[in-house]
Amino acid sequence: MSIPFPSVGYSEKCRKRIRVIHNGHVLADTRKSKLVWEHVFYPTYYIPINDVDEVYFEHSSGDAEADTYDIIVTDRRATNAAQLFKRGDLKGWLRIAFDKVDHWFEEDEEIFVHPKDPYKRVDVLQSSHEIRIEINGVELARTNKPRLMFETGLPVRTYIPKTDVRLEYLVPSDLVSACPYKGVASYYDVKLPSGETLDGVVWWYRNPSVECAEIRTYVAFYDEKVDVFINGEKVPRPRTRLA
Repeated sequence: MSIPFPSVGYSEKCRKRIRVIHNGHVLADTRKSKLVWEHVFYPTYYIPINDVDEVYFEHSSGDAEADTYDIIVTDRRATNAAQLFKRGDLKGWLRIAFDKVDHWFEEDEEIFVHPKDPYKRVDVLQSSHEIRIEINGVELARTNKPRLMFETGLPVRTYIPKTDVRLEYLVPSDLVSACPYKGVASYYDVKLPSGETLDGVVWWYRNPSVECAEIRTYVAFYDEKVDVFINGEKVPRPRTRLA
Protein backbone atom coordinates (compact mmCIF):
# COMPACT_ATOMS: atom_id res chain seq x y z
CA MET A 1 0.00 0.00 0.00
CA SER A 2 1.48 3.35 -1.02
CA ILE A 3 1.74 6.22 1.44
CA PRO A 4 0.64 9.60 0.06
CA PHE A 5 2.65 12.83 -0.19
CA PRO A 6 5.16 13.90 1.05
CA SER A 7 7.91 11.67 -0.32
CA VAL A 8 11.26 10.82 1.22
CA GLY A 9 13.62 13.80 1.15
CA TYR A 10 10.93 16.48 1.13
CA SER A 11 11.31 19.32 3.65
CA GLU A 12 9.52 22.53 4.48
CA LYS A 13 9.67 25.41 6.93
CA CYS A 14 7.69 25.02 10.14
CA ARG A 15 5.69 28.03 11.36
CA LYS A 16 5.42 26.79 14.96
CA ARG A 17 7.67 27.67 17.85
CA ILE A 18 9.61 24.51 18.74
CA ARG A 19 11.30 23.97 22.12
CA VAL A 20 13.37 21.03 23.32
CA ILE A 21 13.81 20.62 27.10
CA HIS A 22 15.96 18.06 28.87
CA ASN A 23 16.58 17.66 32.59
CA GLY A 24 14.91 21.02 33.17
CA HIS A 25 17.09 22.96 30.72
CA VAL A 26 16.18 24.41 27.32
CA LEU A 27 18.35 22.86 24.62
CA ALA A 28 16.69 24.61 21.70
CA ASP A 29 14.10 27.32 21.16
CA THR A 30 13.27 28.26 17.60
CA ARG A 31 10.67 29.63 15.22
CA LYS A 32 12.78 28.61 12.22
CA SER A 33 12.75 24.81 12.32
CA LYS A 34 12.25 22.52 9.36
CA LEU A 35 10.14 19.42 8.96
CA VAL A 36 12.14 16.80 7.05
CA TRP A 37 10.70 13.52 5.76
CA GLU A 38 13.47 10.98 6.28
CA HIS A 39 10.93 8.25 5.46
CA VAL A 40 7.32 8.28 4.28
CA PHE A 41 5.59 7.72 7.61
CA TYR A 42 6.16 11.00 9.49
CA PRO A 43 8.56 13.98 9.53
CA THR A 44 11.45 14.89 11.85
CA TYR A 45 12.30 18.32 13.24
CA TYR A 46 15.59 19.92 12.20
CA ILE A 47 16.73 22.98 14.15
CA PRO A 48 19.12 25.74 12.99
CA ILE A 49 22.31 25.62 15.03
CA ASN A 50 21.98 29.32 15.92
CA ASP A 51 18.86 28.46 17.96
CA VAL A 52 20.57 25.71 19.98
CA ASP A 53 22.39 26.16 23.29
CA GLU A 54 25.66 24.47 22.34
CA VAL A 55 26.88 24.23 25.95
CA TYR A 56 24.84 21.03 26.34
CA PHE A 57 26.33 19.26 23.30
CA GLU A 58 29.61 17.31 23.35
CA HIS A 59 31.14 16.04 20.11
CA SER A 60 31.39 12.24 20.04
CA SER A 61 32.07 11.27 16.41
CA GLY A 62 31.66 12.39 12.86
CA ASP A 63 31.98 11.68 9.16
CA ALA A 64 31.82 13.62 5.92
CA GLU A 65 28.06 14.08 6.21
CA ALA A 66 27.51 15.00 9.87
CA ASP A 67 28.99 15.37 13.33
CA THR A 68 27.40 13.40 16.15
CA TYR A 69 26.98 14.76 19.67
CA ASP A 70 26.10 13.54 23.13
CA ILE A 71 23.71 15.71 25.12
CA ILE A 72 24.94 16.40 28.65
CA VAL A 73 22.77 18.25 31.18
CA THR A 74 24.23 18.23 34.71
CA ASP A 75 24.50 14.54 35.65
CA ARG A 76 22.60 13.10 32.66
CA ARG A 77 24.17 12.07 29.36
CA ALA A 78 22.23 11.04 26.26
CA THR A 79 24.71 9.35 23.95
CA ASN A 80 24.69 10.02 20.21
CA ALA A 81 21.53 12.07 20.66
CA ALA A 82 22.10 14.75 18.01
CA GLN A 83 23.60 15.19 14.56
CA LEU A 84 24.80 18.42 12.96
CA PHE A 85 24.83 18.19 9.18
CA LYS A 86 27.67 19.55 7.06
CA ARG A 87 26.47 19.35 3.48
CA GLY A 88 23.67 20.27 1.13
CA ASP A 89 20.40 21.93 2.11
CA LEU A 90 20.72 20.70 5.70
CA LYS A 91 24.17 22.18 6.34
CA GLY A 92 24.10 23.90 9.73
CA TRP A 93 20.91 22.13 10.84
CA LEU A 94 20.74 19.94 13.94
CA ARG A 95 18.61 16.82 14.34
CA ILE A 96 17.92 15.85 17.96
CA ALA A 97 16.66 12.30 18.55
CA PHE A 98 13.07 12.68 19.69
CA ASP A 99 13.19 9.85 22.22
CA LYS A 100 16.50 10.86 23.86
CA VAL A 101 15.27 14.05 25.48
CA ASP A 102 12.53 14.70 28.02
CA HIS A 103 10.15 17.16 26.36
CA TRP A 104 9.22 18.62 22.98
CA PHE A 105 6.82 21.55 22.64
CA GLU A 106 4.99 22.97 19.63
CA GLU A 107 4.13 26.47 20.86
CA ASP A 108 2.99 25.70 24.45
CA GLU A 109 1.58 22.24 23.72
CA GLU A 110 3.72 19.20 24.54
CA ILE A 111 3.99 16.60 21.79
CA PHE A 112 4.78 12.92 22.14
CA VAL A 113 6.29 10.01 20.17
CA HIS A 114 7.16 12.01 17.03
CA PRO A 115 5.95 15.12 15.16
CA LYS A 116 2.60 14.82 13.44
CA ASP A 117 2.54 14.87 9.67
CA PRO A 118 0.61 17.98 8.57
CA TYR A 119 -0.50 16.14 5.42
CA LYS A 120 -2.15 13.28 7.28
CA ARG A 121 -5.27 13.29 9.44
CA VAL A 122 -7.40 11.02 11.57
CA ASP A 123 -11.22 10.97 11.51
CA VAL A 124 -13.45 8.86 13.77
CA LEU A 125 -16.98 8.32 12.45
CA GLN A 126 -19.96 6.53 13.97
CA SER A 127 -21.29 3.73 11.76
CA SER A 128 -24.26 1.37 11.71
CA HIS A 129 -22.62 -1.47 9.77
CA GLU A 130 -22.87 -4.86 11.38
CA ILE A 131 -19.31 -5.92 12.15
CA ARG A 132 -18.42 -9.46 13.21
CA ILE A 133 -14.92 -10.55 14.26
CA GLU A 134 -13.84 -14.20 14.27
CA ILE A 135 -10.67 -16.24 14.72
CA ASN A 136 -10.75 -19.88 13.55
CA GLY A 137 -14.54 -19.74 13.50
CA VAL A 138 -14.83 -18.44 17.08
CA GLU A 139 -16.84 -15.23 17.29
CA LEU A 140 -15.02 -12.58 19.33
CA ALA A 141 -17.21 -9.55 18.68
CA ARG A 142 -20.42 -8.51 16.96
CA THR A 143 -21.76 -4.98 16.83
CA ASN A 144 -23.97 -2.64 14.81
CA LYS A 145 -22.55 0.48 16.42
CA PRO A 146 -18.86 0.51 15.52
CA ARG A 147 -16.75 3.63 15.32
CA LEU A 148 -14.57 3.68 12.22
CA MET A 149 -11.16 5.35 12.20
CA PHE A 150 -9.99 6.76 8.89
CA GLU A 151 -6.26 7.53 9.10
CA THR A 152 -4.45 8.79 6.01
CA GLY A 153 -2.40 6.07 4.35
CA LEU A 154 -3.51 3.27 6.69
CA PRO A 155 -6.35 0.72 6.69
CA VAL A 156 -9.68 1.73 8.18
CA ARG A 157 -9.76 0.50 11.78
CA THR A 158 -12.95 -0.62 13.49
CA TYR A 159 -13.44 0.23 17.16
CA ILE A 160 -16.06 -1.81 19.00
CA PRO A 161 -17.71 -1.14 22.39
CA LYS A 162 -16.57 -3.65 24.99
CA THR A 163 -20.18 -4.61 25.70
CA ASP A 164 -20.26 -6.12 22.19
CA VAL A 165 -17.05 -8.12 22.67
CA ARG A 166 -16.62 -11.62 24.12
CA LEU A 167 -14.40 -10.36 26.93
CA GLU A 168 -13.91 -13.87 28.33
CA TYR A 169 -11.53 -14.50 25.42
CA LEU A 170 -9.38 -11.41 26.10
CA VAL A 171 -6.36 -11.61 28.39
CA PRO A 172 -4.62 -8.36 29.45
CA SER A 173 -1.15 -7.99 27.98
CA ASP A 174 1.87 -6.03 29.21
CA LEU A 175 2.32 -4.64 25.70
CA VAL A 176 1.83 -0.90 25.21
CA SER A 177 2.38 1.42 22.28
CA ALA A 178 2.11 5.15 21.70
CA CYS A 179 0.83 7.30 18.86
CA PRO A 180 1.02 11.11 18.60
CA TYR A 181 -2.50 11.19 17.15
CA LYS A 182 -4.29 8.75 19.46
CA GLY A 183 -2.29 8.43 22.69
CA VAL A 184 -1.08 5.39 24.65
CA ALA A 185 -2.61 2.03 23.78
CA SER A 186 -2.97 -1.04 25.98
CA TYR A 187 -3.32 -4.52 24.52
CA TYR A 188 -5.10 -7.83 25.00
CA ASP A 189 -4.05 -11.29 23.90
CA VAL A 190 -6.79 -13.59 22.64
CA LYS A 191 -7.13 -17.05 24.23
CA LEU A 192 -9.43 -19.32 22.26
CA PRO A 193 -11.48 -22.20 23.75
CA SER A 194 -8.97 -24.58 22.12
CA GLY A 195 -6.24 -23.13 24.32
CA GLU A 196 -4.51 -21.37 21.41
CA THR A 197 -3.29 -17.89 22.34
CA LEU A 198 -2.66 -15.04 19.91
CA ASP A 199 -0.55 -12.24 21.33
CA GLY A 200 -1.39 -8.56 21.00
CA VAL A 201 -4.33 -8.96 18.62
CA VAL A 202 -6.53 -6.37 20.37
CA TRP A 203 -5.79 -2.84 21.55
CA TRP A 204 -7.66 -0.01 23.24
CA TYR A 205 -7.14 3.51 24.61
CA ARG A 206 -8.09 4.31 28.19
CA ASN A 207 -7.52 8.05 27.68
CA PRO A 208 -7.09 8.85 23.98
CA SER A 209 -6.13 12.30 22.74
CA VAL A 210 -8.89 14.87 22.27
CA GLU A 211 -9.01 14.46 18.50
CA CYS A 212 -9.74 10.72 18.91
CA ALA A 213 -11.82 10.90 22.10
CA GLU A 214 -14.65 8.90 20.50
CA ILE A 215 -12.63 5.66 20.68
CA ARG A 216 -12.19 5.83 24.46
CA THR A 217 -12.40 2.31 25.97
CA TYR A 218 -13.52 0.83 22.62
CA VAL A 219 -11.40 -2.05 21.33
CA ALA A 220 -9.91 -2.68 17.91
CA PHE A 221 -8.70 -5.91 16.35
CA TYR A 222 -5.79 -6.25 13.95
CA ASP A 223 -7.68 -6.96 10.74
CA GLU A 224 -4.48 -8.58 9.47
CA LYS A 225 -4.85 -11.34 12.08
CA VAL A 226 -8.60 -11.93 12.35
CA ASP A 227 -11.57 -12.61 10.07
CA VAL A 228 -13.80 -9.57 9.63
CA PHE A 229 -17.37 -9.70 8.31
CA ILE A 230 -19.15 -6.50 7.32
CA ASN A 231 -22.92 -6.89 6.94
CA GLY A 232 -22.39 -10.64 6.67
CA GLU A 233 -19.71 -10.47 3.98
CA LYS A 234 -16.16 -11.55 4.76
CA VAL A 235 -13.63 -8.90 3.76
CA PRO A 236 -10.05 -9.57 2.60
CA ARG A 237 -7.32 -9.04 5.15
CA PRO A 238 -5.29 -5.90 4.47
CA ARG A 239 -1.62 -6.19 3.63
CA THR A 240 0.20 -3.32 5.21
CA ARG A 241 2.37 -2.50 8.19
CA LEU A 242 0.53 -2.70 11.51
CA ALA A 243 -0.58 0.61 13.04
